[in-house]
Amino acid sequence: MSSLRIFLLSIIIIALLTTLWTIGGFKQDPLITETLSIRGEPLNGSKLFKINCVGCHGISAQGLVGPDLHEVTEQLSDKKIINQVIRGLTPPMPSFEIEPQSMADLLAYMHSLS
Repeated sequence: MSSLRIFLLSIIIIALLTTLWTIGGFKQDPLITETLSIRGEPLNGSKLFKINCVGCHGISAQGLVGPDLHEVTEQLSDKKIINQVIRGLTPPMPSFEIEPQSMADLLAYMHSLS
């Protein structure tokens, strides 16, 4: 193999490893793992939504400051939604401390909006 091919292969491998590390491909958050193993209740999720989310997403999740959430579960994976909620990845979204059962309930409610 020529040195150029080895160099290019090394760059590709480093880029792949960096991408996996950045998106959490090597380390799964325990909250995400536990949340995804629990069956959520949409009614409980609706209550949580009304307490915590309506100020930005509207009473019926139609969007205000935050986006409309009616098709969010079709656009984002559950893992990405959980990350958004617990980390507040896109300003002005705040981060929330939430128990796995409550997060599963919130996800079930969001799935019911689709």
